[in-house]
Amino acid sequence: MKGRMISPGKVEGEAIVSSEPIGFYGGIDAKTGTVIEKGHPLEGKNVKGKILVFPSGKGSTVGSYVIYGLKKNGVAPKAIVNRETETIVATGVILAGIPCVDHIEIDGIKTGDKIVVDADNGEVNHA
Repeated sequence: MKGRMISPGKVEGEAIVSSEPIGFYGGIDAKTGTVIEKGHPLEGKNVKGKILVFPSGKGSTVGSYVIYGLKKNGVAPKAIVNRETETIVATGVILAGIPCVDHIEIDGIKTGDKIVVDADNGEVNHA
């Protein structure tokens, strides 16, 4: 799948997919990488070492620093794939050095799929 590079890098890993937007501030614990937003489809799941796939971000600009905190604490996702990356997620992945691609039709990716994110070329493919 061809998309747009937001933050460079190339990784392969297991997808963890949400059909709903993610708000990092108050939504993911920066110390553990666990989704803590009540009622979210990924509540209780951990993003550490996974490729986090979701439609778009939501919420406070502090979310950028939560993404950075995830990386600093060693619990960040390997990469982020979005349908549309808005400025909060874009700023966070760039600060943290997490590969990110958007303009991807994420409905073709399921939790547990092995995927390759080649952000340098704006590509996301099944492994």
